[in-house]
Amino acid sequence: MSLPASAATQAARRSLSLSRKLATRNEAAAFAATTPSSHQQHQKRHHHPDPFNPKNTKGWKAALAEAEIPLTKFHEEIAKGLELGLPGASSITDKTISTFSRGELPHYAGINTFLKAPYLEDSKEVGKYDVAVVGVPFDGDARIRRISALYTPYNYEEGIDLREQMTLCDIGDVFTIPANIEKSFDQISNAVAHIASNGTMPIILGGDHSIGFPTVRGLASVTSKNIGIIHVDRHADIQEKDLDERMHTTPYFHATNLPNVNPKNLVQIGIGGWQVPRPAVPNMISRETNIYTMDDIELYGIDKISEMALDRAWDGCDAVYMSYDIDSIEAAFVPGTGWPEPGGLLPREALKLVGNVAKEGLCGMEVVEVSPPYDHADITSLMALRIIVDALGAMVSHGTLKKCMGIFDKEFVPI
Repeated sequence: MSLPASAATQAARRSLSLSRKLATRNEAAAFAATTPSSHQQHQKRHHHPDPFNPKNTKGWKAALAEAEIPLTKFHEEIAKGLELGLPGASSITDKTISTFSRGELPHYAGINTFLKAPYLEDSKEVGKYDVAVVGVPFDGDARIRRISALYTPYNYEEGIDLREQMTLCDIGDVFTIPANIEKSFDQISNAVAHIASNGTMPIILGGDHSIGFPTVRGLASVTSKNIGIIHVDRHADIQEKDLDERMHTTPYFHATNLPNVNPKNLVQIGIGGWQVPRPAVPNMISRETNIYTMDDIELYGIDKISEMALDRAWDGCDAVYMSYDIDSIEAAFVPGTGWPEPGGLLPREALKLVGNVAKEGLCGMEVVEVSPPYDHADITSLMALRIIVDALGAMVSHGTLKKCMGIFDKEFVPI
């Protein structure tokens, strides 16, 4: 007896479906016979580096390197803290804790010097230190010190401890004169010249970028040698005057007028965007400064730009000074600045650039244009802090911290 048409159709469909399933299973079996299992694949993957081999990963190498860093100054700081701050309560089992906060710990308390470094009240003693941090509260606020309390002096990746491998002090702030640019300039030049003439590297916390002139003037006044400048910024800062004053758009016009600061050794990195005043451009051309835009950085990469910048800044010079304007970084990451400009460096690019430059040695450094009233959760101040400690770390790890400090061969004569 024949099936109804509808039943015959359904039977044919079932038969076709079964045939397809069998074919699929046969294909899968054939594929499986020639293809290793996921477990077998895992067993045969030899291209992944062994994470516990220090020859393969920097992470494990850094872990092993920590044991090579001494703890001498750390123990000295603990002992001094207990002596000056009195031993802690009897209920506290950690006997390194004092009653009064002294030294690095705790991070949420204590006097906010830079990285909890000793505050140097007697400025005549500055020559006892490798590096002196000095604040220049000129159109700005030194919030960088406050956020620095979060940091330790140890960097895991680099395998260095600033407390153990260099000496650092905080010499306080320059006494600037509110609303008087030129008198403040004189104060800044004197402060920087005094520090450098004692063989100590000045690290300047700014503040308005107009200080880029008096800081360099201070250094140049106590050396017969030539100084190059690496200036990282989104703005050219090389016009002669702005609103009839020498302000934040003018420092490198005046700095490169100094007899031992040649404009051909001025390297400007990151320049561009919609905030470069046209009056600056003719000076860039006539003085033949070295200008690298963000497009240049994208084209060549950070390492190559660093190499080119160092070649030009060091050419015929005995030392290099670095001026880092925080607004060179992409505006999303540094809201606390007066002249934010989108399209700048990413934080990791900025830190790579700073490390590349600093490892060759510096005679001083400034970080400028940090404006806390515009900031959010101190993230701009934190970035400024990281730039400074990365520069110090690069010099320590490459043995160049004191490389440039021998150039200061002239007596300090106050303005």
